[in-house]
Amino acid sequence: MALKSFKPRSQGQRFRLAATFEEITEKKPVKSLTKAVRKTAGRNNQGRITTRHHGGGAKQRMRIVDFRRNKFGVEATVKDIAYDPTRSAYLALLEYADGAKSYVLAPEGLKVGAKVMNGPTAEAVVGNCLPLVQIPLGIMVHAIELVPGQGAKVARSAGNACQVMARDGNRVTLKMPSGEVRIFDGRCLATVGSVGNKDWGSIHLGKAGRKRRLGIRPTVRGVTMNPVDHPMGGGEGRTSGGSHPRSPWGQLAKGGKTRSKRKASDKVIVKRRK
Repeated sequence: MALKSFKPRSQGQRFRLAATFEEITEKKPVKSLTKAVRKTAGRNNQGRITTRHHGGGAKQRMRIVDFRRNKFGVEATVKDIAYDPTRSAYLALLEYADGAKSYVLAPEGLKVGAKVMNGPTAEAVVGNCLPLVQIPLGIMVHAIELVPGQGAKVARSAGNACQVMARDGNRVTLKMPSGEVRIFDGRCLATVGSVGNKDWGSIHLGKAGRKRRLGIRPTVRGVTMNPVDHPMGGGEGRTSGGSHPRSPWGQLAKGGKTRSKRKASDKVIVKRRK
């Protein structure tokens, strides 16, 4: 993926960095592989706001991505590289030898016309999906299952990948994007390569209107509010009120540990994230 800058003909274009979409080849999505995104504007079934700063946004149709990759032993051809408005990664449209079509996450370097395969008989090349226990050490993988047959849960966003560090019987050790080292069941499926669109994090929207089209409403800082509206509000001039940063309901916002002390996955973590 490449980024392009703009001549500052307006303030919204002065610092804007946008994707060129030069990798995208799909003109129109496969309608049967899309579904409408039903927006809630951050409200629950009672109409109360439970998530702030959500609302508005352009209409979107989510692409249905095959995270299970359980069509084993059938060769597929990459027909298109596609865009999904609801995720950071690009997608690859696969057409299997039996005529079935599906979207999968497009790894870095996968081109239109490439052949990919799923299952234990597949080779460890970019785009192929196979059990972790069969992937050589040192290789980068993405779209990894936490439980065999559950579907990919780990390393699915743009530019992410895990590295295969060690193998002991049916247990495989991976280094996560965060730096955490974790043990996985060797039967879990993973796709070889790293997720494409790695420059996604460098995109600069440039103006508030593009943020609104993404469905993100304005955020007001607590220190600019009145004391009746926020614990950090009030005071003459700029002040934080002499208290630690906290939410509008008094919950401390920085430094507190949020992970449960009795979590089942503690036993599979070899090294904590940085």
